[in-house]
Amino acid sequence: MKNSHVYWNQKDETMDVSVRASLQLYRLKELVWYVYDHVPFYKKKFDEKGVHPRDIRSLEDIRLLPMTTKTDLRDNYPYGLFAVPMEKIVRIHASSGTTGKPTVVGYTASDIALWSEVMARSLVSAGATKHSIIQNAYGYGLFTGGLGVHYGAERIGATVIPISGGNTARQLLVLEDFGPDIITCTPSYSLYLAEEAHKKGLNLHKLNLKYGLFGAEPWSEAMRDEIERMLPIKAINIYGLSEIIGPGVACECLEQKGLHIYDDHFYPEILNPATGEPVAPGEQGELVITTLTKEGIPLIRYRTRDLTRFLVGECACGRTYPRIDRIMGRTDDMLIIRGVNVFPSQIEEVLVQVEEASPHYVLIVDRENNLDVLTVMVEVNDRVFSDEIKGLETIEQKIRHEIQNVLGISVMVKLVEPRTIERSEGKAKRIIDNRKL
Repeated sequence: MKNSHVYWNQKDETMDVSVRASLQLYRLKELVWYVYDHVPFYKKKFDEKGVHPRDIRSLEDIRLLPMTTKTDLRDNYPYGLFAVPMEKIVRIHASSGTTGKPTVVGYTASDIALWSEVMARSLVSAGATKHSIIQNAYGYGLFTGGLGVHYGAERIGATVIPISGGNTARQLLVLEDFGPDIITCTPSYSLYLAEEAHKKGLNLHKLNLKYGLFGAEPWSEAMRDEIERMLPIKAINIYGLSEIIGPGVACECLEQKGLHIYDDHFYPEILNPATGEPVAPGEQGELVITTLTKEGIPLIRYRTRDLTRFLVGECACGRTYPRIDRIMGRTDDMLIIRGVNVFPSQIEEVLVQVEEASPHYVLIVDRENNLDVLTVMVEVNDRVFSDEIKGLETIEQKIRHEIQNVLGISVMVKLVEPRTIERSEGKAKRIIDNRKL
């Protein structure tokens, strides 16, 4: 499949880096005055830290500013961080709130236009055109995925099928009959769709589908290979989070060599999560984002908890945005097993390379006799499933050995039959940590 370096907004997407830096500084100065004057939370934080908007004279001065956390949003639930009166808010989105109060984000009309713009950039960089038919299988509602993609697709003039998440039988019918060339959903759900299509005897090679835009959960390069083999399509990684704006904060182009982060609107820093200091170029750290142009709920140095790194060098596509690597995990999703940091993505990298295993797994953590025990429950695939205990033991031993080589700790491996692990129509649930019970 030949890559075509097409842009939605060539002027902005290929802007000279030094010119963009001047634009960023201008917008940053405007922003700090804006939040200081309109958001009491920030005025208090600035005053406590002894920093004033006049102190921001260079982009490096952003380090003088306080950080914002999800806890800050929850403490000011629901509207305490809004910078405009409610009559200017045209839409509300919120997190699920499964781990506490939801985080509530309000959008002005200008914010919606900004969101549509960056989603249009993302879709075009992922292969969409005004002639595309996009099957949007992200959920619609308070979750930002569905509407984010929807308005971006309409912005470029594409045809949207707003099917939302779930109802897999209907998803397959639409894939077969409506002829979409692009599908958008979580990467784990795309694999589930491929599995169900295979069970129903649907020949995916005969579909019109060419590209998939996948995000909302961490996924590995090996999982990309699996998606591209099973569907078959070109799988593009998109990144976003509702606190910043939703999907469209960053997105891969067809080169598939990192995600371009749209730093004319979302200024990124990658910091050591323990010290808050910048990491060396290419080193992994926590992504921290300042929204340079949002009106409704602008955020200063928001700690995303997502771990990534800046990629060095220019992209062949010609876009001049900095690139970040795929999300390697979250600082608050990180498991510590007997003193070792473990990310689900590390396990996934191993499993996808084991021929007998499927990429569907659950990590179960227990504490036995004061020792942490990690059990990796993984499905074997249809090709090798067997009731012969000896054969299963050999596969378990192989997986256990490979994981130990990567993590440096021993784990338990439990194989289960194909399609035993519950599938998700949204974000896959990968971790059961019984130590918290």
